[in-house]
Amino acid sequence: MADDYLVRIGKLIRDARQHRGWTQSQLAEALGTSQSAVNRIERGNQNISLEMIARIGEALDSEIVSLGYAGPMHLRVVGGRRLSGAIDVKTSKNACVALLCASLLNQGRTVLRRVARIEEVYRLLEVLGSIGVRTRWINDGVDLEIVPSAELDLAAIDADAARRTRSIIMFLGPLLHRMDHFKLPYAGGCDLGTRTVEPHMIALRRFGLDIAATEGQYHAMVDRSVRPTRPIVLTERGDTVTENALLAAARHDGITVIRNASSNYMVQDLCFFLEALGVKVDGIGTTTLTVHGVPTIDVDVDYSPSEDPVEAMSLVAAAVVTESELTVRRVPIEFLEIELAVLEEMGLDHDRTPEYFADNGRTRLVDLTVRPSKLEAPIDKIHPMPFPGLNIDNVPFFAAIAAVAQGKTLIHDWVYDNRAIYLTDLNRLGGRLQLLDPHRVLVEGPTRWRAAEMMCPPALRPAVVVLLAMMAAEGTSVLRNVYVINRGYEDLAERLNSIGAQIETFRDI
Repeated sequence: MADDYLVRIGKLIRDARQHRGWTQSQLAEALGTSQSAVNRIERGNQNISLEMIARIGEALDSEIVSLGYAGPMHLRVVGGRRLSGAIDVKTSKNACVALLCASLLNQGRTVLRRVARIEEVYRLLEVLGSIGVRTRWINDGVDLEIVPSAELDLAAIDADAARRTRSIIMFLGPLLHRMDHFKLPYAGGCDLGTRTVEPHMIALRRFGLDIAATEGQYHAMVDRSVRPTRPIVLTERGDTVTENALLAAARHDGITVIRNASSNYMVQDLCFFLEALGVKVDGIGTTTLTVHGVPTIDVDVDYSPSEDPVEAMSLVAAAVVTESELTVRRVPIEFLEIELAVLEEMGLDHDRTPEYFADNGRTRLVDLTVRPSKLEAPIDKIHPMPFPGLNIDNVPFFAAIAAVAQGKTLIHDWVYDNRAIYLTDLNRLGGRLQLLDPHRVLVEGPTRWRAAEMMCPPALRPAVVVLLAMMAAEGTSVLRNVYVINRGYEDLAERLNSIGAQIETFRDI
């Protein structure tokens, strides 16, 4: 039995090392030991102390074993099952986190309806609570009430929670109106390579914000004499960059023009919310936003964020990969039209209902039924573009879809430094993916999936793609340490089980 545990721990260490991108020699150097010792540990051929396991986990930034509290969550997947029935799309993760940040603009009571109960939201609630914002779940835990305090205590911020979410960077826009100087921990989140915060700084400097990044913190100073006197041109048409500029402009006493703005779904939801706060925004859905700011916002507001198009794409991909007939309800069609056009080109059999409005009264929804289809690889490569192009976060799902299509598909994920690399984890499950460079993957299908035990990729969408492949693979697979999935999906395993999947959550050692 002891030998079995050594082998299992060795596999966990090996997978964590490989996901970190380290060789055995690099890990050995970090531990002050030899490469041969690391090799023996990974093969389960060397006794290993708890102290050494803790050191390895710290070096690899991966929880190998936990003591004294619940360990990391894993998924056991019995694959090869067909899905059936219908499933509703949850509200947007990215919209919900933007609205939580935007609630700092308001001195009144904010109620957000049907908020996604995910780890990313929980981390932000921990941060908000630590600085004095009162939050509570109401209406049987469905809705969220937020009441900011008159004064915020940034010195008491929960730094651990803040570092586990990249969304913390969207505190900059609201906070620059509330205090002349403050500190925030560095933004965290998915491991997707270096994503500079400089585009945020370029936009926010126009409102007098100056940032010095030292000792793991952003040190912010605000010069009240600085005001935007000409249109702000974003150097990156990024979603969070646009949101931060909007948050800064909302309480600027004047008119702010933001050009090269993202018009993606979470940005539109934020604009709708700002309008509910009394901030007029012209050009919603375009790349030029004109914000008529108000210096003081003190209103009781009730807002319903729209559904998540990326979750909708996840569910569509689940049906495609498992060759199932499935109805996905409450799909925000405006933000999936390009993806569906590509799938139609590949041969997807599907239909949709007439459009109806989301609870916010603005976003257009449909119910989408997907049927088993004989897919062919698309002629053109799959690559993302800013909205209304194919969504950046939907690109990974096409790796799994392309793997069940006949032919070769080129996927070019040009935005992130290393997300394409994580897609090659599908090879562990029988996929045939060739990494051409850090941004391009060639996928050859069709695939005969096979079960495997593996560590969850440290990036949200590739992690879900691996889970979908496990659902299609005959036999029992294990996906370890799925915290990253829980960051972006609410009760995903339970909801997939409701439509025919067989996924068990468990914890060990």
